[in-house]
Amino acid sequence: MTARKIIIDTDPGQDDAVAVLLALGSPELEVLGITAVAGNVPLPLTTKNALIVCELAGRTDVKVFAGCEAPLSRKLVTAEHVHGKTGLDGPQLPTPKMALQDGHAVDFIIETLRAEPAGTVTLCPLGPLTNIATAFSRAPDIISRVQEIVLMGGAYFQVGNITPAAEFNIYVDPEAADIVFKSGIRIVVMPLDVTHKALTTRPRVEAFRALGTEPGRMVAEWTDFFERFDKEKYGSEGAPLHDPCVIAYLLKPELFEGREVNVMVETNSELTLGMTVADWWRVTDRAPNALFMGDVNADGFFALLTDRIGRL
Repeated sequence: MTARKIIIDTDPGQDDAVAVLLALGSPELEVLGITAVAGNVPLPLTTKNALIVCELAGRTDVKVFAGCEAPLSRKLVTAEHVHGKTGLDGPQLPTPKMALQDGHAVDFIIETLRAEPAGTVTLCPLGPLTNIATAFSRAPDIISRVQEIVLMGGAYFQVGNITPAAEFNIYVDPEAADIVFKSGIRIVVMPLDVTHKALTTRPRVEAFRALGTEPGRMVAEWTDFFERFDKEKYGSEGAPLHDPCVIAYLLKPELFEGREVNVMVETNSELTLGMTVADWWRVTDRAPNALFMGDVNADGFFALLTDRIGRL
């Protein structure tokens, strides 16, 4: 079987880190590179964290690039209140020995999509869409060469987690999200409606710890830290593992259910800035532009995650 080629665009973040580990532990996927973007924490930390995760996975061969340090036209909003001041708070982490690649993440995205056969590279954004939108704006010829975009972002029934109306990744750079959703590329969206059903529980966290490996221990300790915020905020049993849903979909799409709908991003309203206006009930004549997920088999999701983390 030929491995599916992907580029992971990310702002690690504990859940981003788990998503990257899932990808690196899955032979069905060929990670062409990891591009870091400012989001959960500023760019110097997201790049450092991406290197840390690659070393943890024993994959120092993976290329990591630094990307955009700020949204297209707004000041950066970060999420240390969720992820801690490093973005990967929880366990003590070594300073990475891996070096970043020379060159900018946006250039890597453009050059890779031009070099690989058209329709063979999937983009997997796990954070704000700044790098992706910048690449599309700078090199419109690459848009038709993308196989698919599978992203974590937005919400419909869950509405917002950073404002009453907006999910964090979209809110940080709504103009970038607007460019991506209007690109015409097939997009699969993992919104809060799905990720809030992929909750850690004590047995699920202990299953990671019971792997007896360093990646397993780290994932358990990251989730121990990460879930404190969501338990207090939502009164839930655990925390949502948002970003691994993107990678899990590539591996087992049957774990997810959704529908083809039109999604537009609000870029003007102060009240609803960054809202993903998903026409779930098809009340407009706007053509569908995204497969917007609404449900996940959480047990199957965590079984997959534990199996693949255990292979590292």
